[in-house]
Formats: sequence, structure tokens, C-alpha cells
Amino acid sequence: QVQLVESGGGLVQTGGSLRLACAASGRRFGRGAMGWFRQVPGKEREFVAIINWLGRTEYRDDVKGRFTAIADKPLNTLFLQMNDLKPEDSAVYYCGARRYDDSAYFPNEYDYWGQGTQVTVSS
Repeated sequence: QVQLVESGGGLVQTGGSLRLACAASGRRFGRGAMGWFRQVPGKEREFVAIINWLGRTEYRDDVKGRFTAIADKPLNTLFLQMNDLKPEDSAVYYCGARRYDDSAYFPNEYDYWGQGTQVTVSS
């Protein structure tokens, strides 16, 4: 089992920054990948970013240039640096872990999830 715990969410004004963290414990997928997703009420969980054990990253289009995913090796801790935040970024942010290191944009491709952390961006 892998346990994931997110932290760092909060309330910020438009244009502000937050840094989310996701700490992994238990069994690790040292050569897998970790991802960030977000979800608002009534909508499906959506992909935000992924980083694999080689440091390769991918992002959804509307966060490129604003969000940066960082992870240590062997994927013990995952961070999401979020700059220039917008109201549409408001959501519960979740981190997920998967045993494979290729691209994965859908929640069912991940093996473990954290409990989520709320991000609210005021206009």
C-alpha cells in the first residue's frame, strides 16, 4: 500500500501563488509516476500535471507556464508550484501515484490517491 497526504492548499487572491505538497509513505513505485488532478463539485476529476521518476513532466494546456510539478527521487515527495492563479483554478487538488512511468491523463490510470487539499482563488 501507498499512502499519499496532500497539504498546502488555501485561499489566495487572483495572481497569487500556492505550493502544494504530496508526501508518500509505505510501498513506493520508485520507477513510476505521480500526478496532480483537480475536481470541482459536479464535475469529473481532471488532469493537471504528471511527473515520472526520470523527471519528465506534462501539463494541461491552461496551466502551462504557470504551474510546475517537482518531485524528489524516488518519488517520496511531490510538489505543485502554482503561480498566477486564477479563479478557475479553484478546486480540490489530489495527488495520485501509479506504478508505470508513461503518460496518464485519467484517474483510473492511477493506483493510489490522497485525500485532497482545497484551493480557492478569489477574484
